[in-house]
Amino acid sequence: MSLARYIISRFFQSIFIILIIIIINFIIISSAPGDPVQFIAGDIAIYNPDLAAYLRAKWGLDKPLYERLLIYLTNVLRGDLGYSYRYSEPVINLILERLPVTLLLTVSANIMAFVIGVLLGVYSARKIGGKSDTFLTVLNFFLWSTPSFWLGIILMMFFAVDLKILPATGLIDLRNPKTGIWFYLDILYHSILPVTTLTLITIPLYYKITRDTVIQQASEDYVTTYRAIGFSEDVIYRRYVFRNSIIPPVTVFGVHMGFAVAGAALIENVFGWPGVGRLLLDSISTRDYPVILGIFIIIASSVVLTNLIIDLLYAILDPRVRIEKR
Repeated sequence: MSLARYIISRFFQSIFIILIIIIINFIIISSAPGDPVQFIAGDIAIYNPDLAAYLRAKWGLDKPLYERLLIYLTNVLRGDLGYSYRYSEPVINLILERLPVTLLLTVSANIMAFVIGVLLGVYSARKIGGKSDTFLTVLNFFLWSTPSFWLGIILMMFFAVDLKILPATGLIDLRNPKTGIWFYLDILYHSILPVTTLTLITIPLYYKITRDTVIQQASEDYVTTYRAIGFSEDVIYRRYVFRNSIIPPVTVFGVHMGFAVAGAALIENVFGWPGVGRLLLDSISTRDYPVILGIFIIIASSVVLTNLIIDLLYAILDPRVRIEKR
């Protein structure tokens, strides 16, 4: 299969996958229990049936499911994700307003976790069976099994409540708003705890895969040959073992970045960050279907797009991938 044909094939496959995801999400969310009118209008909808009927007609909830699905798909193809029931604003505007905050949290944490996890994984693999390897393995197992919201609360209580050296919640200091460069420094100051929390629970993902890959590479015949030739351990690991071991962590990093748009809903909720994850939780609790669907579409599109880019890079670097996937 030629590279051009492979790219076209994967592109249409990705479009088809996104379409299927949209249809499934729409059906599941629209079939979920709960009436959006009841959540938005409250008791007024119960005592005023005319108002409830008006709101259902306004939001198109009085139409059959299949008709609503066709209308929604048509609007999505035009780039219209609908209007929020709760905020009465375009869904795309609500998401874009909160997206930079979410990306600041998730992208920063993912990059830091990748660097730290890879370095610790390589170090632990070289000390396999030793005390440092055992300590790092146990520590990463503990972090991997720790709920993010619990870790965030513990860090908040220690650094913000007890030591009072870091802010507990929020994106900026509302009591003393800053301007200019101090405004951005204030955001960075408030991002220390949430970014640290997300980084700590993500490190084990890269640590484990890097450690296992390095150990596997260190047992290959070419490493034995280089040792027999007289290469030092530092040269072998730096020039050969590390280069052959970095591909799996990079792949996981690329896939994980596809979920960056989703944010870390629990962490955003714990630290009071106005991100996409918190918007999703609020929308679920209020049955704001257009916002939920819009966020799911953005998440699905980013994940599928990331996987598409990774597949194309593999196809360019290794022609065997195109042959295997024909």
